Amino acid sequence: MDLKNAIALVSGGTAGIGYSIAKTLVESGAKVAVTGRDQTRLKEAGDTLGVHPVHADVADEADVARTYEEVLDKFGDLDILVNNAGVGIFKPLVELDTADFDRIFATNVRGAMLMGREAAKIFIKRNRGNIINISSTAGVRGAPYGTAYYGSKFALRGMTECWRAELRKYNVRVMLVNPSEVMTNFGVTAGVPGFSQRSTEGKLRGDEIAHAVKSVLEMDDRGFTVELTVFATNPKD
Repeated sequence: MDLKNAIALVSGGTAGIGYSIAKTLVESGAKVAVTGRDQTRLKEAGDTLGVHPVHADVADEADVARTYEEVLDKFGDLDILVNNAGVGIFKPLVELDTADFDRIFATNVRGAMLMGREAAKIFIKRNRGNIINISSTAGVRGAPYGTAYYGSKFALRGMTECWRAELRKYNVRVMLVNPSEVMTNFGVTAGVPGFSQRSTEGKLRGDEIAHAVKSVLEMDDRGFTVELTVFATNPKD
């Protein structure tokens, strides 16, 4: 597809990978809206990137409905959903409580479903559209302390396959992007063991994931990349 004047919605687009994706899409000529829960970061993203900021929590069904109302009111249509919003927590199984577990699944799974559902309603009527789910290599393998986060990414990968099976007949491309370790604030806030002590040398940045998203979108609409995994070429640790 041609990204010039395409209309994109990026959830969790005020920081980290989402911010990089929004920036790259704007630079490619797209009209972009981003969601976020932090008002300060939303304003900064709106002012810096020239995106339309929507204050919303993807885990809240009413917020999701309002998000799409705002985007359609602002732009009149939608071509791309990038399901990026995500949270994480890393604890041993024996220390994991239900509140933490439910919080991760509320955003990473239910939130992705709510955003995907509303986009699909638009795309089915238009008989075209693009959904990119930002997952993780955590969705293809397990690791210690990853019950909640890794489990949510396995669920997102499964939902992606279901949506693809449903929506291909409507010319909707449903794609999954799996970043490996990206050096954003996510690792610190999620409590990834030892993250703050890791070197950034040779590690992925949000820009590499944004490049992957741009690349899969720009393929001619007659084809699509089902799943794309992005690794750092030569990480130092």
